[in-house]
Amino acid sequence: METAHQPLGGEDEYLNHRRLKRGAAGWILLAGLGVAYVISGDFAGWNLGLAQGGWGGLLIAFVLMAVMYTCMVFGLAELSSTLPTAGAGYAFARRALGPLGGYATGMAVLIEYAVAPAAIATFIGGYVEALGLFGLTNSWPICLVTYVIFIGIHLRGVGEALKIMFAITAVATVALIAAVVGLLPKFDAGRLFDIVPDGSAGSSAFLPMGISGVLAALVYGIWFFLAVEGVPLAAEETSNPTRDMPRGIIVAVIILVVFGALMLVLVPGAAGSQAMSTSDNPLPEALRIAYGGNTFLADFINYAGLAGLVASFFSIIYAYSRQLFALSRAGYLPRWLSLTGARRTPYWALIVPGTVGFLLAAITQDGALLINIAVFGATVSYVLLNLSHIVLRKKEPGLERGYRTPGGIVTTSIALVLSAVAVVATFVVDVFAASITAAIFAAALLYYWLYSRHRIVAGAPEEEFAQLAMAEAELK
Repeated sequence: METAHQPLGGEDEYLNHRRLKRGAAGWILLAGLGVAYVISGDFAGWNLGLAQGGWGGLLIAFVLMAVMYTCMVFGLAELSSTLPTAGAGYAFARRALGPLGGYATGMAVLIEYAVAPAAIATFIGGYVEALGLFGLTNSWPICLVTYVIFIGIHLRGVGEALKIMFAITAVATVALIAAVVGLLPKFDAGRLFDIVPDGSAGSSAFLPMGISGVLAALVYGIWFFLAVEGVPLAAEETSNPTRDMPRGIIVAVIILVVFGALMLVLVPGAAGSQAMSTSDNPLPEALRIAYGGNTFLADFINYAGLAGLVASFFSIIYAYSRQLFALSRAGYLPRWLSLTGARRTPYWALIVPGTVGFLLAAITQDGALLINIAVFGATVSYVLLNLSHIVLRKKEPGLERGYRTPGGIVTTSIALVLSAVAVVATFVVDVFAASITAAIFAAALLYYWLYSRHRIVAGAPEEEFAQLAMAEAELK
């Protein structure tokens, strides 16, 4: 049993140094934030799934993951309108599954959000190298500059950061539309199936790596949507979370499904699945292949593609800082990590994971490896998030909800099954990376069991939600 403690110096003083700026975002900014989290996945990373499952395998993976995310987002829309705190996933699971479940969910999310920007940073380096900028042949200086600049902007304040994110995302969206216009005339369905079948069970032109290729491609199907579930992390900085959260996250996932489908079909359909299966900058490279050389449009997409990568990088920094902030404020992680400055930004929660992410990007320089690590954390959290929705519906049917999931627990049960399959897929793609990440996750759980469960801060908002539930249950 965990022990709840009041912090030294009094609860009010403790929380006063750990407050975020309220009212900084409405539903439009939230929808923009949701798209920003993910839009880099349209510019790079997803195409590596072509090498795992061929176009058919990646198509099936995309459809399955689109269903999983859509079902999960409906559940998160309900949870975020019911429990609007910066802890988001950790807070939902804390209420439904208890402190261990809440902490495990929060740590899985934190692994995802700390590592995903590192993967994106390697793709930013690839786009810069493709443009021949600064004469760089190694991307680590780009990674360093990217982290320093965008963490610096976040330190200035959340309102400023969200508006800049929105503007960058708008540029990236224009680039995706321009890519669609440029690739559509060059589309040839035959190019989708130019990967030679490898003789695996069930292999064909449609599934060149057979049935097993579908499972392996799931990780990259996830990359089209990874991190959209982070929208509820902005709850404490939102004008009206009960109304704005469901609207923002649902609009975001609809936009992402449309753009993901267009990229999946048009990019390999214009340049060939084989050529795209190893590219670090697939959109501009597809245009150059399709048009037989460099074009103004390819260069524009290359530059604007950097905006897409930056948008996701920039926004996931926001996400990891809020998840770390919430876990630290509640005492699950060292409390100094949740300190906020005069601008109400959690500076240590921005800087520490950023340092870890930069080192990962600079040392590994392997976007595919980092994707698999991030996806492992994501899929574990998805299992727990969907389970939380189901448990809360069963355990607290009378809980006041600002939004109710269409289909109820049937919807999130579909997402739960698919997310469990996706956890298995991370081991199929790279058993070493998944095993290492699982070991780190296990070490984090050990830290909770041996240390932090005895130092939980009772006055943290996420803990208050849970204590209220227990008090109500005792009254009944």
